[in-house]
Amino acid sequence: MSTDPTLSSDGANRRRFLGQIGGGCGSVALTQMLSRDVLGNGKLEFNGGLHHRAKVRRVIQLFMTGGASPMDTFDYKPELERLHGQKLGPSEKPEGFTAVPGALMKSPFKFKQHGQSGRWVSEVFPHQAKWVDEMAFLMAMSSKTNVHGPGTYMMNSGFLLPGFPCLGAWTSYALGNLSDNLPSFVVLPDSKGLPYNQRGPFSAGFLPAIHQGTVINANPNSSIPDLFPKEQFDFANHKAAQDGLALLHRMNREYQVDRSHDSELESRMLSYELAAKMQLSAPEAFDLSRESKITHQAYGTGDSITGDFGRRCLLARRLSERGTRFVQVWSGPQGATENWDNHGSIPKELPPIAASVDRPIAALIEDLKSRGLFDDTLLIWTTEFGRTPFAQGGEGRDHNGGTFVTWMAGAGIKPGTAYGQSDEWGYQTAEGKTYCYDLHATILHLMGIDHKKLTYLSNGINRRLTDVHGHVINEILS
Repeated sequence: MSTDPTLSSDGANRRRFLGQIGGGCGSVALTQMLSRDVLGNGKLEFNGGLHHRAKVRRVIQLFMTGGASPMDTFDYKPELERLHGQKLGPSEKPEGFTAVPGALMKSPFKFKQHGQSGRWVSEVFPHQAKWVDEMAFLMAMSSKTNVHGPGTYMMNSGFLLPGFPCLGAWTSYALGNLSDNLPSFVVLPDSKGLPYNQRGPFSAGFLPAIHQGTVINANPNSSIPDLFPKEQFDFANHKAAQDGLALLHRMNREYQVDRSHDSELESRMLSYELAAKMQLSAPEAFDLSRESKITHQAYGTGDSITGDFGRRCLLARRLSERGTRFVQVWSGPQGATENWDNHGSIPKELPPIAASVDRPIAALIEDLKSRGLFDDTLLIWTTEFGRTPFAQGGEGRDHNGGTFVTWMAGAGIKPGTAYGQSDEWGYQTAEGKTYCYDLHATILHLMGIDHKKLTYLSNGINRRLTDVHGHVINEILS
């Protein structure tokens, strides 16, 4: 991950340079970058890993903002059909609920079993249903909150409060870049807006700031604003840019001599140097016109319903195969509408948001498999919490941290499996409860990282992603 455009490619010079900036990048990441030099191929060895052999090279995480309803998507509950309309829930409003619970409400959607695994899937996901035999389901995920902001933080950083590094930042810190010319951690938010907590879920927290998520607008006309000078400024030519960068680099390094522990300064310097490299690599990576008509049709990039999420899923695949280690694709902005926060009406609000992601996700799975990327890529589908089996306002559902569903597919995953289950109503977990800590521990394990050993000293405490919790969910691993 050379950050000096003036350095030669000689390994000794590179290692000498890395040693000089060790305080800014972190010793764990430097160890990994040096191992790339030893290998001599410019990339992390497939079986490399920080603590043990890795099965996963890269991660694509699909995050459904707002709390996707499990009993209307992947968690079939026939008991709700039998008890529909009965007032069997809490008589008073529990803490965190936005309204007094109504009667039990069956799913308005038909469920059907799919694949050899016989996995039940709602009719709102007809395309994903075709791939259930590639997936491993966590059927009893739980959260410590049913409030969007803290819940979104928890699923990304393991903590309910801001200020802690997210999963993508931890993986960037632990393993470094796969490519010198693209960010290690990229975030592709919904075109309608950022999720709850704005950029907080992509934060590097107390880690060096270089590891925070690089937020990219997937709009085809302005993915990376100001990457190139405007045409009217003819003085900003290639020669001037090279001279300016060289001068700026010398000034930055001189200024940094007495400020070696300022990670924000180091991050800003590295980010501008990465931007210079991206002037060569990014245009090709973000140019979706290079993809075939068949590929665009599969992702639904030209469709008004699937276009936005489809473009971002396709871009996630392009970035991943070009060396971005962790890509996060968000469905839905914060707020009460146009996301998975279906308080008003499950029958009216859930189908449109489900349709916007279903076809692109299925296309992404097929694309990764056809290109051989499924062998070393981990795909994750999740949300911040679930929803109540009780009606709200007639036909909506309230927030519920008691149980929800996550699925994983790809490298290191035992396909067609499931772990845990919720109770007969889908209100709380019944067995095999898993928290974000267990999900994160499992992801890190697949990437060759022991979650108990990946730590960073902050305010006198050896912090880790999983805090003092977490276990690897071996039941879903191949």
